[in-house]
Amino acid sequence: MRPAFKRVLVANRGEIAVRVIGACKKLGIETVVAVSQADRDSLPARLANRVVCIGPPRATESYLRPEILVTAALGTGCQAVHPGYGFLAERAPFARICKEAGIKFIGPSAEAIEAMGEKIAARRLAAEAGVPRVPGTDRIESADHALTIARKIGLPIMLKASAGGGGRGIRIVRSETELPNAIEAASAEARAAFGDSTVYMEKFIERAKHIEVQILADAHGNVVHLGERECSVQRRYQKLIEEAPSPAVDAALRRELGLAATQLAHRVGYEGAGTVEFVFDVDTRCYYFLEMNTRIQVEHPVTEMITGRDLVAEQIRIAEGAPLAFSQDEIGFTGHAIECRINAEDPDRNFTPAPGRLSAFAPPSGHDVRVDTHCFPGYVVPPFYDSLLAKLIVRGSDRGEAIGRMRAALDAFTIEGLPTTIPISSPRARPRGFPRRTRDHQLGRAHTLFILPCVSAHQRGGGAPEGSAATVAWSGGCNTRRLFSKCPPPH
Repeated sequence: MRPAFKRVLVANRGEIAVRVIGACKKLGIETVVAVSQADRDSLPARLANRVVCIGPPRATESYLRPEILVTAALGTGCQAVHPGYGFLAERAPFARICKEAGIKFIGPSAEAIEAMGEKIAARRLAAEAGVPRVPGTDRIESADHALTIARKIGLPIMLKASAGGGGRGIRIVRSETELPNAIEAASAEARAAFGDSTVYMEKFIERAKHIEVQILADAHGNVVHLGERECSVQRRYQKLIEEAPSPAVDAALRRELGLAATQLAHRVGYEGAGTVEFVFDVDTRCYYFLEMNTRIQVEHPVTEMITGRDLVAEQIRIAEGAPLAFSQDEIGFTGHAIECRINAEDPDRNFTPAPGRLSAFAPPSGHDVRVDTHCFPGYVVPPFYDSLLAKLIVRGSDRGEAIGRMRAALDAFTIEGLPTTIPISSPRARPRGFPRRTRDHQLGRAHTLFILPCVSAHQRGGGAPEGSAATVAWSGGCNTRRLFSKCPPPH
């Protein structure tokens, strides 16, 4: 059967552009890749059927110009645009401009993006869908208002930008005296980053896991979830290591999280691939809605590895108007998958980005080893974009086997010419003074705050890397059961 899309414009770069091109080829769809001048000789440019240069290297003059991308799509006879992740993927105006031009935006509607992109509105929708949300408040009206709420829910609290993302506009407040200055700083950062100074408040959960649920929804009212991923290992609010399933989630909690995620998707009228993120309180075993990402995620491969489903291909099929290719009952989970992001950053220099030429690039291979990358020997990493070089994904029959396979794959990954984050990703690495076994590790209770002492120990040590962000991920994990009796009522 002839596909609804004959040709798709790939409005992104790097490994996600390669991934989208591959999914289109699988579906028999031609691709046109939009590239900046810095990416004219990139791997996506070599793989696509056609290349269109959309401007100078800086993203503000190329990848972030929706009118240029729509013009490129129309000029090359494309019926659809795939935004990938980042850049314009969650910009409602881009989705709206595509629709007005008669180009299908491969993703949710502009209205759904707006509804979930504005964090205060998303919290309200979650409450309406019956999804628990972190105790807190909507828009902070004044320092006195914030102080009243903080006293009610208890310190510490977290201030967040309503239009935020990527960790910008976030402040953790541990004392009442810090609150006024923290509000001012968070508002100023939010205004500078997003053009919107609105901030809101949530209870800061000290020992938290970051757990997200992958959903797919079609235009026919069908919504399914494909299980959860754990993304608790983060640095500067950016994920480093992801795995599926979460060691903290058992079958009963998985069903509950999946139901919450699909209820929210129904409430929003969602269409496409999306991720509903939750914060999981290690101490109370309660989960709360965090936000929804209205795009394909960087870490989607771990879900693909344990479900056997091609999320990007399914995302494209949904945009073509096809119903979901499978029902909830047909989704199964096999084994355990882990992903490490390999970045061109120098761990010994506070993770400073390290652009330049790759003199050698030899990724590992083997059974249940996958590498998503746009790199090759001699590739010049440009200084204008994020520092992601590759995503290394492995699967094992269980978590222990997956960790062993990841260890071997990282050891076999050869990258020369630039410093990378491989040393802090390795399960062999250990921060100085970090205990070999802890009760938290044995029970799978490692949480996001452990990343701070791990990385700090590595930076203090110097020389051969001994500190490891991965200490969190590689510590053992048994499933834990949510204790309903300890959960406070939803707010």
